[in-house]
Amino acid sequence: MIISFIILERYYKKNKITKTQMCFSILFIIYLLHVYGSTVFSRLPSTRKYQLEVFWSWKEIIHPIGRLGTASRYDLLLENILNIVMLLPIGIFLPLAYGKKIDWKVGLLIGIGISFSIELLQLVLCRGLFEFDDIIHNSLGFLIGILISNRILRKSCK
Repeated sequence: MIISFIILERYYKKNKITKTQMCFSILFIIYLLHVYGSTVFSRLPSTRKYQLEVFWSWKEIIHPIGRLGTASRYDLLLENILNIVMLLPIGIFLPLAYGKKIDWKVGLLIGIGISFSIELLQLVLCRGLFEFDDIIHNSLGFLIGILISNRILRKSCK
């Protein structure tokens, strides 16, 4: 993290990035580290857990009596919404740090990459449940953030 800040400071002093880009880069780095910290490194190791069925959480939410029981349906819905919201700020920060709009396909790939790395760390370090649903929800949130930021950049360029 310190190295990132030193690099940003040097780019700023050499006029390669603006003050706004530097601020959003710092926000991006801090928030990303917070996400990794809260989803992987703050958890205690347990057993290796994974759920490879795509959209299993939505099946549980929609099915009248899911495998987990009706009490967990609201919790799963909330978890899915929070997984979408979790990477949304990073999606907003990245184009503003970059100083240019980011193509939605590139944004989606970056979101998938970040989310997959979180899930893979959870699996390898036995610190959470590896699931494709999280990758889908996190990537969707990141993509929404990219689209919001692109709209902001488009309006500011006019």
